[in-house]
Amino acid sequence: MRHTPAIQSVLVRTATFILCASALWALLPVVARRELGLSAAGYGVLLGCFGFGGVTGASFLPRVRQRISTDVLVIGATLVFAAVTIVLGYVHIAVLVGGSLFFGGIAWMGLLSTFNVAAQTGAAAWVRARVLGIYMLAFFGSWACGSALWGWVAGRAGISLTLLIAAVGLVVGLAPGIRFKLRCAEDLDLTPSAHWPEPRVQLELEVQTGPVLVTIEYKIDPKDAEQFTKAARASGEIKRRDGAFYWNLFRDTDNPSRFIETFIVDSWAEHLRQHSRLTRADRIIDDRVQKFHLGEAPPKISHLIAES
Repeated sequence: MRHTPAIQSVLVRTATFILCASALWALLPVVARRELGLSAAGYGVLLGCFGFGGVTGASFLPRVRQRISTDVLVIGATLVFAAVTIVLGYVHIAVLVGGSLFFGGIAWMGLLSTFNVAAQTGAAAWVRARVLGIYMLAFFGSWACGSALWGWVAGRAGISLTLLIAAVGLVVGLAPGIRFKLRCAEDLDLTPSAHWPEPRVQLELEVQTGPVLVTIEYKIDPKDAEQFTKAARASGEIKRRDGAFYWNLFRDTDNPSRFIETFIVDSWAEHLRQHSRLTRADRIIDDRVQKFHLGEAPPKISHLIAES
């Protein structure tokens, strides 16, 4: 996951939102009891308003997604949720609080569905279960830590100020979106591709034989060296994601047009898994690298097995 920016974005954006949004859930019972003077039934009605908002949001959310981008949806829904958090802290009329929670439910549904979709569609099938496990850990871990944090703050600063701070935190939490862009598979085709050529083998190899050093030799126009290096690094991230524990790109000092890409995996079996983990989105990146190679023959690929 360190080498998959789409998943990193989901985890960062989810954790920052839930950490601050948990203040509403943690303090809603206290507000209903102390500030609004509601009974258990009244608290249930507030939750019902929130839930009705969620159902309403789910009904028109698909049409909204067709009109606006993922990041715009997240920003708008976060701002609405921040406003609802402030209303909860400073408005003491049950009807108004219930109405605001209705809009909070719409925003909550929009955000959670976006995060869930981004987590599931941003990971290839072979690693999706692990990604979802870490996503759930980030989600509920932030919720638990946030609830404890806001409860502690409320005990010292008061409920209203605590909810205001949480609302400000929701807005400030949008800042990571400048770097961590959410992608709900708008331009990711994670269909298996298996576009690497099958390795040529003359030795009797066991699946656990290794480590395996793979080298790919390119002939590149020196004028394109910078662009080629940038494209090769993107391809290197894919190889790291799929199992390589080392990757680098080397240039021949005697022949500036000769580049050698190298990466190492633990075993022959792990390298074969790399072949099966490739997607069509990965192929686009690899094709971009291949376009810089000069000559009719494809880049020379070698597989070397450690002898000790």
